[in-house]
Amino acid sequence: MLNDELSDLANFAAVADARSFTRAAAKLRKSQSALSQSVRGLDERLKLRLLTRTTRSVMPTPAGEQLLSTLRPALGETSCDLEILRIFLEETYRRQGIRETG
Repeated sequence: MLNDELSDLANFAAVADARSFTRAAAKLRKSQSALSQSVRGLDERLKLRLLTRTTRSVMPTPAGEQLLSTLRPALGETSCDLEILRIFLEETYRRQGIRETG
């Protein structure tokens, strides 16, 4: 459950930053439909509208901007932590002669 919520928050931030579901979907390697459903579900759970959508653009609402200002530092730290973990695991695998998968 928590993992889904974190994923929805990251999806929202990606769409808001890209100002486009299409560009965010390409970056995240997800479908536009999946991103739309994710953001819509987040809107419903928070009982807030986070994005203003038109046929040509996507813009964060004031509530969306407020959420982004809180999310960006946390997501940046998480991304950095994951990169450090990836490097550590690669080094550990290399030392132990384990081949990575994927």
